[in-house]
Amino acid sequence: MPEYPALELPDDPKLAQNITHFARALRRAGLPIGTGRILDAITAVQAAGFSEKRDFYWTLQACFVSRPEHRTVFAQIFRLYWRDPRYLEHMMSMLLPAVRGVQEDRKGQAAEKRAAEALLDGQERDLPEMDETQPEDGTEIEVDASLTISQEERLRTLDFEQMSTAEMAQAKRMLAQMTLPVKPIASRRSMGDINGARIDRRATLRAAMRRGGELHRIAHVSPRPRWPNLVVLCDISGSMSQYSRVVLHFLHAVSNAKGAGWAKVHGFTFGTRLTNITRHLAQRDVDAALAAAGAQAQDWEGGTRIGSCIAQFNRDWSRRVMGQGAVVLLITDGLDREDPEVLSAAMERLHLSARRLIWLNPLLRWDEFAPKAQGIRAMLPHVDSFRAGHSIDSLAALAHAISRPDDVGEKARLMAQITSDPT
Repeated sequence: MPEYPALELPDDPKLAQNITHFARALRRAGLPIGTGRILDAITAVQAAGFSEKRDFYWTLQACFVSRPEHRTVFAQIFRLYWRDPRYLEHMMSMLLPAVRGVQEDRKGQAAEKRAAEALLDGQERDLPEMDETQPEDGTEIEVDASLTISQEERLRTLDFEQMSTAEMAQAKRMLAQMTLPVKPIASRRSMGDINGARIDRRATLRAAMRRGGELHRIAHVSPRPRWPNLVVLCDISGSMSQYSRVVLHFLHAVSNAKGAGWAKVHGFTFGTRLTNITRHLAQRDVDAALAAAGAQAQDWEGGTRIGSCIAQFNRDWSRRVMGQGAVVLLITDGLDREDPEVLSAAMERLHLSARRLIWLNPLLRWDEFAPKAQGIRAMLPHVDSFRAGHSIDSLAALAHAISRPDDVGEKARLMAQITSDPT
């Protein structure tokens, strides 16, 4: 938990009412909190006290947080509600439109907008009225918003980690309608085709024998199309939890899409261990599928052991799911603290087993991104394409990367940086 200044309580505090209002804000942000949990929280705070700021934080978290993905939202709402005396002004600045150069230019934190939206539910969000007593000789600024992008277009480029609750729900609906088409693979097997380029000698002679050796028609064949498998390895560690949940929604839509072209879609999650969630993705209901997958993956929002997990996949699952030349999507930030040589060897074997290996990294959303981490340097040489994976547009661009074998994304540029700076 980050460090915050000491609590500033009013002279006549109403602890029960404040905890109740805080719990309602958490519920509006998506946490399943009922009356029973609120009563338990009030009783727990009375028993534990709040002379220590850490004790107060962890007491409320133990009462209100039941799933790992809710910790970030809880932390942001707690910070804004209990720790920042100017939280209302700060949240208004996040929810109101701003002109660059007037509002403070800062990058939002994870779940910050969702926390602000929950705490300001029902509050007045309009801009304050102008004071009519102001002098008329001031400069008047007119902003033409006629060419402002639509809400859907803005949502397509918005970072998943900065989406509010409503925006995340809309993004998931948009992802459910997306497809990931793939071109078929040329096969040595053939199929009958009247427009085929090759003559089927066997079928032609058989037809002639049924007519006493008289040749009436020449049969033709064309290569039978074969569709590859899609294998997704998704990082569910603490730094990737928000992105991995959205990617799994997209993966569920791809695996259940009719006529998408994939022979089969295999899904794996990894943090400190590898988990196969393929059978859960086969469920039609996305909420039930992801709930079952989250229950099986016990290392959700934990540590990261990329090298060990990829090595386990190569040893236990590679021959089963990649025997027909599968396309592999690796979703991770590459922040691994294990031996880089082990990670490099595991990535090299995975690359040799795959038809194409595409790495999606949400850290590429930063313009200042550079391959300085040892894990990224060990993994990058063994991928075919290196792309961002932080927004709807970045996931939609996967179709371009898969359909074009020569697409390398940002790999060439970052490999040049590694070559120029080998340290």
